[in-house]
Formats: sequence, C-alpha cells, structure tokens
Amino acid sequence: MKKWILLLALLIVCSANGIMAAGYTGKTIKAKLASEEIEGDFMTVWGRNFAGHMKTWSGGKIRIDVYPYGTLGATGDINELAQMGIVQFVFSDHAWISTFAPQAQALALNYLFPYEKTPEVLDWMARNGKFLPLLEKAFRNKNLVPLSIMFEGWQWVSSKKEIQSMDDMKDVKLRLMSSKMLVENYKAFGASPTPMTYGEVYSALQMGMIDAQVNPLFAANSMKFYEVQDYFVQLKGEPFIGIPTVNRAFFDRLPNSVQKEMRRYWIDAIIPAGRWIEKRNASDLEKMKAAKSSLKFHVLDDQATAAFASAAETVYPLYVDIGGKGSREILDALIKDIADAKKALDIP
Repeated sequence: MKKWILLLALLIVCSANGIMAAGYTGKTIKAKLASEEIEGDFMTVWGRNFAGHMKTWSGGKIRIDVYPYGTLGATGDINELAQMGIVQFVFSDHAWISTFAPQAQALALNYLFPYEKTPEVLDWMARNGKFLPLLEKAFRNKNLVPLSIMFEGWQWVSSKKEIQSMDDMKDVKLRLMSSKMLVENYKAFGASPTPMTYGEVYSALQMGMIDAQVNPLFAANSMKFYEVQDYFVQLKGEPFIGIPTVNRAFFDRLPNSVQKEMRRYWIDAIIPAGRWIEKRNASDLEKMKAAKSSLKFHVLDDQATAAFASAAETVYPLYVDIGGKGSREILDALIKDIADAKKALDIP
C-alpha cells in the first residue's frame, strides 16, 4: 500500500513539475515566421531559437514555423504578408519594414550609435528607453508590433574600387536597402544609391549594373558578394538592426502571459544574439579572405570617419519629413536614449 502511495505522490510531483515547465496551458497556437535572411543567417537562426523557446515554454502548444528568405517572397513581400496577417511574424530590418512604418527609418540615420558595445546600448534602450514604446505606437497604426531591436553587426561597403575617404565615394553606384533615409544618407556621402532587393544584388554586381553594395559581413559571405567585389570598407556609421515583428491583430488576441514571454524572449536575446553575430562576422571575414586572397578590408581612420559623420548630420532634419507621424518625438527619443545608455554604460 505504501508503495502505491509513494508512486501516486511521485506522479503528482512529476505532473506538477510538467505544468510548471510549461508556461502556457491554453489552446494550441500555430503561427508562421518569415525571415529576411537565408538558412543559417542571423534572422533565421534566431527566429528558430524563438520558435524553439516558445514551444518548450508552452509545453508544445505554441508552434511557430520559420520560413527563410525566398520561401515566401522577397524582402518587401514578407513585411506585407505580416501586415496582412497571412504570416504572423516577420523578422525584418529597420529599412525594409519602413515601407510600411516609415518611423523605423530613424534607425537608418548614420553615426548615431557608438561603435563599441552596441548590443548593450540596444538592450538598455529596450528596457529603459522611450524610443521602442514610441516605435510600437507607430507600428500599431500599421497593424504591426515590434518586439525588440537586434544588433546584426556593422554595415560594410563592398566595392570594385578602394574607398578610403568621401572623395572615393563620389558617383559610386551603390546598392542599399529600400529606405528613403538610407538613400539620402549615401547621397550626402557623394554616392549614387540604388535600392534593390536582396536576391538581385549578386547578378547586378556581376553585370556591372552597380559598383558596390552595403551589408554586414555575414551577408556578404552567405550571398557570395565578395566573389564579384575587390574591396570592403567599414565606415563605422551604420549598425544593421533587425526588428522581430508580429501582426498586431494576432498578437493582441494572445493571452497576456504569452505576449509577455514573447517580448521577454526577444529583449533578453539582444546581448547574446549580439555576441553570436560578432563571432559569426569575424569568422565570415576570415572565410572570405581564405576564399579570395586578393580581397582588401579597410576600417576608416578617425579623420575620414569625422568627414562622413559630418555629412551624415546634414541628413538628420530630413527624417522629420520622411519619417511620418510622430517622427520628431521618435527621433528625439532615439537620440536621448542613446545618450542615456552611453552614460549608464560608461561609454565615451
């Protein structure tokens, strides 16, 4: 009899532990997440991490299928699918999603973020700042909700000719993401910018339609852009920031506990994901060097950086017109958040 009592007690404990392990005990939730990047790259990897976490947290009741770049359409398409609710999540960047929420282009302004400890700055902003809540307000007007702001490394310019100063940038036909602010940024640097979807870049470089492109190092390696380029330069001005985003109507129907866990996951992921991508970018740099020994990588010196930064500042006022409703408040909040984060984190 005692054995049965002990066994029953053990079953009760195991059952209780199972309930505690699952943070959600409601109805099964199925969703789709469209990633802007190919299999193995940042957005898809961390999208899958998110899906795995929510499945575990919910005891298998929240199931999110992740679709890498190209499986559900191009970069612009997947943002529209999320806005319409055809997919529930999209992991996009600050530029491509600005077609639907132009306020996100505040993150496209160059030379606002410190070059060091960028993930820590974004983490501080997401937890303590006013920028992300204001951005969410703007996104919600477009049936979207941003869940975090993620660092994917610094943007590099790859080109056919060497760029070491603003003079070298003059009239360079340069591909960038679809953002009016990015176009104005690179015009200010003297380039001739051309927005173009991700999947078209390699062939455009190969055929000479463009001379250069802007992307973080992992993208240049994954998409083999280095094969048709000779130089890479780090301007120190533009972090590549991903915005995991959810359809507002879908999100608002979720139980409060699920909403909180999704937000918590993505904000807690900012720093570890930032560390992951820093290692990945460093590794991909070495892979590109090994694959093409003639490649040259250059980081701007302080004098050249100052010239680019000065030109970038002339573009800031344009954001108020381009950024849409509430853009002044959003820009002021972004600048203040960054300053407050630097102070809190003791960044010069």
